[in-house]
Amino acid sequence: MYGTLKRGLRNHHLMAGQRFVADAVTEPRYRVIDLGPYPGMVADAAAGLAVRGELWAVDPGCLAALDAFEGVPDLFVRGTVAVAGQGGDVYAYFWNRPVPVAAASGDRWPLA
Repeated sequence: MYGTLKRGLRNHHLMAGQRFVADAVTEPRYRVIDLGPYPGMVADAAAGLAVRGELWAVDPGCLAALDAFEGVPDLFVRGTVAVAGQGGDVYAYFWNRPVPVAAASGDRWPLA
């Protein structure tokens, strides 16, 4: 995860009972965009960055609750993400709408 669900941020309580695995960095293929009160991640093959976040193991009930919280599939979609040093499938939420014109972006949330 790369946004408000991370440790120390306002929606982290939704991760109660789940297992933190490690701090994580994606392959440089993505970008975090500022959507106001929260971020979104988009694929960016041309100018992607290595996005910094956290890797969590979540149970099916938590995953369903997170999908609802993230507005899947309207606002976000859950898809695989390439994480440096991780084998197997890793999932993240991707922004599922057009990127707002002039949205600030970077490699982490909150933006540096």
